[in-house]
Amino acid sequence: MIRLSALFALLLSMQGAAAAPGDVQRFAATAPANAHLRIHGSTDIEVFAVVIADYQRLHPGTEVVYEDIITQDLHARFLRQRKGAASADLLISSGMDLQAKLVNDGHALAHRSPQTEALPAWAQWRSEAFGISYEPVAMVYNTRTLPAARVPRTRRQLLDLLRAPDAPLRGRVGTYDINRSSVGYLLATQDAQRGSMAGALLGALGDNQVLLEERTGVLLDKVSSGELSLVYNVLGSYAQARIDDGEPLGIVEPQDYTLVMLRTALIPRNARNSAEARRFLDYLLSPRGQQVLSREARLMPIVRGGAGRNGSPERNLRPIQLGPGLLVYLDALKRRQFLDAWNSSMRPARQPASMQGRRGPAAAAAAD
Repeated sequence: MIRLSALFALLLSMQGAAAAPGDVQRFAATAPANAHLRIHGSTDIEVFAVVIADYQRLHPGTEVVYEDIITQDLHARFLRQRKGAASADLLISSGMDLQAKLVNDGHALAHRSPQTEALPAWAQWRSEAFGISYEPVAMVYNTRTLPAARVPRTRRQLLDLLRAPDAPLRGRVGTYDINRSSVGYLLATQDAQRGSMAGALLGALGDNQVLLEERTGVLLDKVSSGELSLVYNVLGSYAQARIDDGEPLGIVEPQDYTLVMLRTALIPRNARNSAEARRFLDYLLSPRGQQVLSREARLMPIVRGGAGRNGSPERNLRPIQLGPGLLVYLDALKRRQFLDAWNSSMRPARQPASMQGRRGPAAAAAAD
């Protein structure tokens, strides 16, 4: 297959700076236009461009407009604009819980096809929300600043490293700020449900003056530069793409358990171009679409991704299941209580003011 990613990297470099979240890119039809599709997604335009380009090879008469929006804003904007001219035909988000809420609140169309039927049961809900890629959640470290012998392979080992007398991670560890990152909030609540040491780990991160950021790309910038030695609970695919490009990073999928998040697609009930959205969704879940997601966009495919013959997850992987369980921590009272407890453990006020909310030079590198 032609390396479309290299082509689009060249095109983007010719255009200037990389696209930032909130940017809109129009992919003109390569034949007389006979269909239109508007996508709101939390995956970078730079990443998803290769997918759209391949789709247009199959359907050259389709014009696609893609808007890059961070997960929380994607959800909020849909609720504000769902009847407007710029409303989306397809929502693709790493905010599984927010997508599940849209389904629960009656905002999604049902879609059934051979492609959706091939998904494991845990990767779809009510035939309205569908996982399109498989995203292991990892620890990422700098291979130059953290010796191999000290790299933690489990959360217990991470806790021990955070408590080590020589404090190798003090001021050099980071994670998502769950007050600003909906993905971070989802992962933190999943940890709380799965691990008895979640509270101790949060306290140790706070004691080490953890750096809190909203976006995956910013955290990875800081690890790659050596400003941080390790980041916890970040999306593995972005780190792997950087490793493939030669950055000094290593990935650890924790051996005790590795959460797996799904990039989730749904078709809004009032989509203007729902037929085209259905066709694009089926393409994403087809063998060809999954191959492009894997080889070109470098996202792990959902169809048989990390799963055994019966669609059950392998090894230590713990997929976050699409379904009503995701709604629990979206309850306003539970969310407030969880955030209060998390903030108390992390003690962000202990960070130097100059470090809080700082953004790296490539803050737009990852929309999630």
